[in-house]
Amino acid sequence: MLTALASGRIASRIWRRDPAVFVGARAAESVQEAINGRLGWLDAPAAIADHVPRLAEFAGSIRTDGLNDVFLIGMGGSSLCAEVFRDVPGFRDRSCRLGVLDTTDERAIRATTEALDPAHTLFIVASKSGSTIEVSSLERHFFSIMSDRLDGRAGPHFVAVTDPGTVLESLAVDRRYRDTFINPPDIGGRYSALSLFGLVPAALLGLDIAALGRSAERMAVQCHGDADDNPGLRLGAFLAQNAAEGRDKLTLPLSEELAPLGPWIEQLVAESTGKDSRGVLPIVGEPVGRVAEYAADRAFVSMSTTPDGVAAPLVRDLEAAGCPVLRIPSSTAELGAEFFRWEFATAVTGAALAMNPFDEPNVREAKLRTQAQLDLKHAHGAFHFDPPFERGDGYSRREFRPTWQPASPRRRYLAVLDYLPADERRADLIGQLRANVRRRTGLATTHGIGPRYLHSTGQFHKGGPNTGVFVLLTAVDATATPVPGLPYTFSTLKLAQALGDFEALVANGREVIHYHLDDPTADFTVVLSRLLERLSK
Repeated sequence: MLTALASGRIASRIWRRDPAVFVGARAAESVQEAINGRLGWLDAPAAIADHVPRLAEFAGSIRTDGLNDVFLIGMGGSSLCAEVFRDVPGFRDRSCRLGVLDTTDERAIRATTEALDPAHTLFIVASKSGSTIEVSSLERHFFSIMSDRLDGRAGPHFVAVTDPGTVLESLAVDRRYRDTFINPPDIGGRYSALSLFGLVPAALLGLDIAALGRSAERMAVQCHGDADDNPGLRLGAFLAQNAAEGRDKLTLPLSEELAPLGPWIEQLVAESTGKDSRGVLPIVGEPVGRVAEYAADRAFVSMSTTPDGVAAPLVRDLEAAGCPVLRIPSSTAELGAEFFRWEFATAVTGAALAMNPFDEPNVREAKLRTQAQLDLKHAHGAFHFDPPFERGDGYSRREFRPTWQPASPRRRYLAVLDYLPADERRADLIGQLRANVRRRTGLATTHGIGPRYLHSTGQFHKGGPNTGVFVLLTAVDATATPVPGLPYTFSTLKLAQALGDFEALVANGREVIHYHLDDPTADFTVVLSRLLERLSK
């Protein structure tokens, strides 16, 4: 496929902004215009140098004022790139502590609220649309808290990153935010790592923004050629060919230093390609296993800073067994290059699979169903459960199984959709489950934290091939924190999001099992452990 894509001038057509490379020349004019309006990421590497002076001045003023505790309020592409910059080892200002608030979880929000040091805290409110429900709810809460604790002078402790003309831009003016960064409107959220959505937190973390830009520009230059040595074209061809041949579970053995890239890649690839009953599903954070445990629906992209990293033995064994493996040697100094490589490769994958990689048609569906549940709760005091729950031992359970067999011949996967209260112990527990499921059944597994996965793999779940088995986990909260000015609490919002996604999955004929844990004082880890042990048998 690589040679065919090169001879078909896929790379140069993408650079020429030819929408027909994705959807064909006969696509509706509105579709072609929409694609043209989402290709600004191609220009982002070259534009970074222009942002350096302002970002340096901004970051310097934040340090001078002693605002060392920075919290980013965002979802999806507005937050995941910041986590990469924070978590990948490398030089940064260690005096700046960055927390990412991409949650509606009561426990996480209360923990952050109780630990706030208002005089030394800065909030970055990041939203492309300016109206994302999670972002606007969190902004309302933390602006209110900061205003109370700073005698009404919260504005200088907030900055906004958004598109031009959004309600967030207006809000920043009304609330007298310290600064507002207006991003180019033709850059979609998941392609925004090298735009101001990524650069503002990167500057505060002390990263060398100019070096980041040079790294990205070098990769962009390499991605221009219609040749086999184009790194973005090569990666995109690998993803598309394997997906077309049934190996649509993109498994990512990453070295420890580059592991933080995993969730960002997951969102970019899954949300961009998971539609029209096709796509590529990244498998991220899965414990390493033996070669015999991996089914034939897998393709592997290994990224490592050294040839003898933690995943190296597995990669060598996979290659020896004839499994499809693409190795990408990299370094923590080349984050800019990797962001652009994967963005370009994802666009190539869309072109090779004849789909638009810049829309997310099923994400809006879950949002609308969430709002409908909130409206029901407000009007009638209760949510709508269809089908209803059946009582179990410490939990309630309901499920939907389609009466027809999914048409896709691809092997199934298990997705854990986790809306339980935040708990650091759960990652290890879910990891054990995933290893057990793979060892016993050969199934690939994913772990999505709600509601953040709604802006990531959520598109693939409903728009990709109908091969998922979804285990939805919710629980009663011990607290209920009001969202200022709105008729619901964060606990209500989070449950509405879970219920809305359940309905969206059912509407798309997906198999879903929903467990709701009833006792807010229980050790959810113990109850969950019993449930997951049953699931992995």
